Amino acid sequence: MSDTPFGFGLPPEEPDDGDEGKKKDQQSGGGQGPANPFGFGGLPGAGGFGGPGADNPFAAMFGSLNPSDLGAAFQQLGQMLSYEGGPVNWDMAKQIARQTVSQGTADGTKDASVGPAERTAVEEAVRLADLWLDDATSLPSGAGSAVAWSRAEWVEATLPAWKELVDPVAERVGTAMGDVLPEEMQAMAGPLIGMMRSMGGAMFGTQIGQAVGVLAGEVVGSTDIGLPLGPAGKAALLPVNIETFGKDLGVPKEEVRLYLALREAAHQRLFAHVPWLRSHLFGAVDGYARGIKVDTAKLEDVVGQFDPQNPEQLQDALQQGMFQPEDTPEQKAALARLETALALVEGWVDAVVHAAAKPRLSSADALRETLRRRRASGGPAEQTFATLIGLELRPRRLRDASRLWASLTDARGVDGRDALWAHPDMLPTATDLDDPDGFVHREQIDFSELDKMLGEAAGGSTGKPDLKKDDDKGDDKGDGTE
Repeated sequence: MSDTPFGFGLPPEEPDDGDEGKKKDQQSGGGQGPANPFGFGGLPGAGGFGGPGADNPFAAMFGSLNPSDLGAAFQQLGQMLSYEGGPVNWDMAKQIARQTVSQGTADGTKDASVGPAERTAVEEAVRLADLWLDDATSLPSGAGSAVAWSRAEWVEATLPAWKELVDPVAERVGTAMGDVLPEEMQAMAGPLIGMMRSMGGAMFGTQIGQAVGVLAGEVVGSTDIGLPLGPAGKAALLPVNIETFGKDLGVPKEEVRLYLALREAAHQRLFAHVPWLRSHLFGAVDGYARGIKVDTAKLEDVVGQFDPQNPEQLQDALQQGMFQPEDTPEQKAALARLETALALVEGWVDAVVHAAAKPRLSSADALRETLRRRRASGGPAEQTFATLIGLELRPRRLRDASRLWASLTDARGVDGRDALWAHPDMLPTATDLDDPDGFVHREQIDFSELDKMLGEAAGGSTGKPDLKKDDDKGDDKGDGTE
């Protein structure tokens, strides 16, 4: 992951006057860095904020623009300030993400359209992976289709999920921006509040766009962070990133692709056939986000000294610790719930994929350990969420969860293990990860009687509604099932 996952913009264009131009730009604070809070430096026709003549407010904002570019720069600034959408300017986020992708990754790898051969290879890998997983889990295939995405296609496909994850926190920041002014001033400061919220939307749009663009250069599928970011039922792999991932592993490319296809297909099975799981995970993120408080004292200080010529003040506050988790039992419980849920998902996938791959791939152990370390040391989403909402989506107890699922397989079999996903209350808790043997040998909770009672209380005669007898509402004898 980049040391500056969001940055403050895209790398500036080469100055027209060569090395001399670079020296001038460095002296004046232009180019990449805090003086370029909104990332206009990489936009067509923009020379970056804080360019030559910083004592001139227009020069400080627009740098050394050519006269022909001035209109485009004002138009871009106008779009930012006139934004009236939600808490995040997602149009800006998408634009910056696509621009970040187009520039390539730090190792010089560029994005490229997926060719027919790569598309076929991904489809065949997912198809074979699903066959192998049939022996390792009772959950049927969840991948209705397999697709090979470029990085740009990954950006397009995952933005709806990012919107769902980020908007709740961004909304809190937008509200806080208006609340920091005294109540008697808020009625008179309507235009200023509106401008600040527009700028807040632009700042979040810039950050998430930069983050998603960087992530697109690292992820190998649609489920890398343990959350379903892509469309339901669509197993996706990124050939260009798989190539980079496997480059120095000493493992045949086909085996790397197949192992990653196993992980993607296993995630798809889990999310497709555990209908409550997606809302459970996203709800855990939202529950944690609701407990995030904005440092209003810092925000008040920024607003009180707000200088329209230095909009980076707001950006700096957003970037440097404005979010603080509330130190309450509810917040700690929300964090534990989220971390445990992520660990259980990733642990189940790890255990199932290993069971499917171990007898068939000589590199299974090495690939498993590589991916475990990648997640434990800070996977693609780490700095993204840590900066955006003060949350690290790290399955800290991945190894514990994987051992627990493997022990459950030995004790109860594949069907008994996977049956735990039938209800959220049946899943292991954080305490169970401390004592896996105790959970494995504990008597399994039977929800059948409870379901039957709930069905009868709802007006049905059995625990399982008979969909073939919609009109037979007077039968109170049940269907004979236990």
